Amino acid sequence: MIASISQARAQTSPVYDACVARATTQTAMTMCAAEDLTRAQHALNVVYAKLLNEVSGHPETLTKIRVAERAWISYRDAYLEAKFPAKAKQAEYGSIFPMEADLVLADLTRQQTVALSNLLKTATGCNDSETGCIHPSTE
Repeated sequence: MIASISQARAQTSPVYDACVARATTQTAMTMCAAEDLTRAQHALNVVYAKLLNEVSGHPETLTKIRVAERAWISYRDAYLEAKFPAKAKQAEYGSIFPMEADLVLADLTRQQTVALSNLLKTATGCNDSETGCIHPSTE
């Protein structure tokens, strides 16, 4: 079962890859994954705050973005449950489970950060896919 979980792993970050390359125990690898998730969540929170700030003068848009983000959180949680459906997760998937769960969550969080970044580009009037329209407010 562990091999099949590892093969299904989503994209990881270079920082995680470097961390896990130095890890010599499962506990250390799990800590690397937890740190990767924390970094991904921080990046998402920064983009989300910028997006909310950008649309703060448009209450209807603000409400729709908040609804979408709550729906994404529900999706994220349901996806993790679908990927690891066993009730006794640690018993079923072993000591690798916390690491694998954090890696899945980090990957989903990075995907959502891209989605929110795209909304931010739209909100700032930046729809140029070639240049990426980097505005000082999004750096």
